[in-house]
Amino acid sequence: MTGERGARRPGRVLTALLCALTAAGLYGCSDPGPPPQPRPTPTTAPATPATGLSPLTGLPAKPAPVLAVKIDNVPAARPHTGLGAADLVYVEQVEGGVTRLMAVYSSRLPDLTGPVRSARESDIALLADYGRPALAYSGAQSALTPLLRAAPLDLVTEGTAPRAFLRSPDRPAPHNLYLRPGRALAAAPKAGDARDIGLRFGPAPPGGTPVTTSTVRYPAARYAFTWSAADHAWHVAMDGREARATDSGPLTPKTVVVQHVTIRPSRFHDRFGSVSPYSETVGSGSALVLRDGRAHEARWSRPSAGSGTTFTTPAGAPLSFAPGQTWIVLAPRA
Repeated sequence: MTGERGARRPGRVLTALLCALTAAGLYGCSDPGPPPQPRPTPTTAPATPATGLSPLTGLPAKPAPVLAVKIDNVPAARPHTGLGAADLVYVEQVEGGVTRLMAVYSSRLPDLTGPVRSARESDIALLADYGRPALAYSGAQSALTPLLRAAPLDLVTEGTAPRAFLRSPDRPAPHNLYLRPGRALAAAPKAGDARDIGLRFGPAPPGGTPVTTSTVRYPAARYAFTWSAADHAWHVAMDGREARATDSGPLTPKTVVVQHVTIRPSRFHDRFGSVSPYSETVGSGSALVLRDGRAHEARWSRPSAGSGTTFTTPAGAPLSFAPGQTWIVLAPRA
């Protein structure tokens, strides 16, 4: 069950963990074309989000704190729970070329979300756009923990908020840790409300290329986004299988952003010695924005951590997203 946010710290009706559903579907792949070339910077400042609308979705929402949750994404962790309620979902590369998700909630909270996994160094810079959000995660490397504690984050772990987590008997560890978002925010009283992070929502820009399916590849993971005219949304597939949430069915973002970033080795490694990748989200580069069945070449710009990330058209004007959930795929630069 998912509800819209009302008062700043609403109570939540807890439900038992839903049984995992499995669904298989093979998607075809067709790339929309070569990456865009550098374009001029915007000459006109985009309008700020309207009062009464969420700056994260462009839909009506009351001010509410931001909760970011690190989500496991190996095949054993699927299907997920609670992703359909997220305002935004980020895809990040981790060790071994696989990916993790970061779900960002503010407008709505599901009863449960997960499976929850560990934080990475990239998360600190990525979340700086949000001011001081809450970050829920399963743990972190010991050397990274001081950096997380020093960052403007309200940290939520099993150690700080044990009543916000539960273990599912239906899955083996470490893929069985789930979060109760309402309790997580109750344990994060300093978490700030959603604010303008640079995204703009509204009518589609002119042009674009008609696209049925767009594919993003990582060293050991593959995502396909297929347009559904009936749902007026993109259906997500992971490694050739339809992606679903146990509580809401197929994952159907309204906008998908393939943001090309530099992915380099970080200073940290996992317990097996594999170096953790670091996705650089401060700077600028090319992007592909998928909305309304079309692909739009774009540029992204984020001059500093906390400045917000803007997406512009080839002409340099703000590029509007479709109101609703957005997925931002932090893909390797070509």
